[in-house]
Amino acid sequence: MFVISIAIPKGGEGKTTTAVNLAASLAAAEKRTLLIDADTLGASGISLGYTADQVKSGLYDVFNYTHSLSQVIYKTELTHLDFVPANISTVLMEERLLRLSENRTVIKMALHEVERLYDYVIIDCPPTLRGITTNALCASNSVIAPMRASHFSLDALMRLMKYLKWIRGVSNPQIYVEGILLTMFEPNTKITEITLRELKNHYSKFLFKIVIPKNSTLAEATFYGRPALLYNINSRGARAYFGLATELISRESSIAGIEDAPGGRKLSQRRISHLSADGNPQNPDPEKTETN
Repeated sequence: MFVISIAIPKGGEGKTTTAVNLAASLAAAEKRTLLIDADTLGASGISLGYTADQVKSGLYDVFNYTHSLSQVIYKTELTHLDFVPANISTVLMEERLLRLSENRTVIKMALHEVERLYDYVIIDCPPTLRGITTNALCASNSVIAPMRASHFSLDALMRLMKYLKWIRGVSNPQIYVEGILLTMFEPNTKITEITLRELKNHYSKFLFKIVIPKNSTLAEATFYGRPALLYNINSRGARAYFGLATELISRESSIAGIEDAPGGRKLSQRRISHLSADGNPQNPDPEKTETN
């Protein structure tokens, strides 16, 4: 089971859109996938057609130790996609969840129960770093950082990279950056040019080959409570997220192959341990420098 958090400490970057549509695309590729809505707004549930009256329990109840994770899993329209809603309907519940999430191991321990049932777990995180996002990061193998082209988005990405260094030091030394995903992408604009230049200068190794274009279908699909591929499979947005899923599956298959080879696990560990504060791999030889 591979656990991926979708996180960046800024709203409006496409976290929920990415979590829902990546999870749906993995399921369409017949990967057993669990989507966990860790955002107190519950946007992933809305995007899948779940209304408040349909949700009787969720991640909140797992943190309260009144339900196990398997007891709060809901089915979706896709055979291979299951869903855990946030189930937070009041400010008091939200405040209590923030207190409960100070125990950084809740999600990690809860996932043990279902680790044989899924190939992928996708966690939709809120636009903050403390609290529930910390819990998700401590349970994750890797992080996908969706971001649009903007100065503020670059600042948020830098904050995430620094925070991941802290997470590695205190709780999850194995976590690494799966990739940076450009969302709402508009080519041939000045802001896109500047953002791409900065990303290639500092984080080139983490850029996904796929970009998510600015596409109205992705927004329209949420009104109908469906992932884009069930709303309009031929849309640019749906095709882009399926391409992302394909890239991700190919990448993880390659890593699994390396780890299965003689000495491969050591190589995989080096990939993680040589990450600097900004998320870039460090050269193990301090006498040598690596250019991007």
